[in-house]
Amino acid sequence: MLDKQGIAKRIAKELRDGYYVNLGIGIPTLVANYVPDEIDVTLQSENGLLGMGPFPTEDEIDADLINAGKQTVTTLPGSVFFDSATGFAMIRSGRVDLTVLGAMEVNERGDIANWKIPGKMVKGMGGAMDLVASAQNIIVAMQHTNRAGESKLLQNLSLPVTGLGCVKKIVTNLCVLDVTERGFELKELAPGVTVEDVKNATAGKLIVEGDIPTISV
Repeated sequence: MLDKQGIAKRIAKELRDGYYVNLGIGIPTLVANYVPDEIDVTLQSENGLLGMGPFPTEDEIDADLINAGKQTVTTLPGSVFFDSATGFAMIRSGRVDLTVLGAMEVNERGDIANWKIPGKMVKGMGGAMDLVASAQNIIVAMQHTNRAGESKLLQNLSLPVTGLGCVKKIVTNLCVLDVTERGFELKELAPGVTVEDVKNATAGKLIVEGDIPTISV
């Protein structure tokens, strides 16, 4: 199976030259550490930063330089700072090419729940509502099952909805899935994971066609 770093590495392969990318809280923030050297990608944080770099080493930490998840980050040459209103204006006006988000649940139609669990304390919706409504492409980075071993890839969401029909691709610790009109389409398997493992861990409709390659990270 993939660990959190492996999920981030695989998602980094989806980045394309010239993209403006927003990375959500959790696993998605790790993608900043694996941007391929050969492409030019600009990472945006809705709290007011364009041109975010990888996480800092211990001697690079600046407590005033943080992302939307309050983690310390670095900046790249040409980075700019602004207020959060401008950050959200970039998102709402469709200037973000790709958003990578974490999720509590995703259903087979690409609906996502990632901001609230009734009766439990969570960080809140943050920029999720704006991102799922405005981003041109959304990839979800998540664990395939919850702590109880129950699938997080469902036929229907059980948690409050963040966005409808917005997720295009999902990368979990078990596999890579495309969200299609027919359901979850299995595209790649994590090392050591079988198709049967994915079937057993997926509650929504899973489509398996042909030989499924192994994820290369």
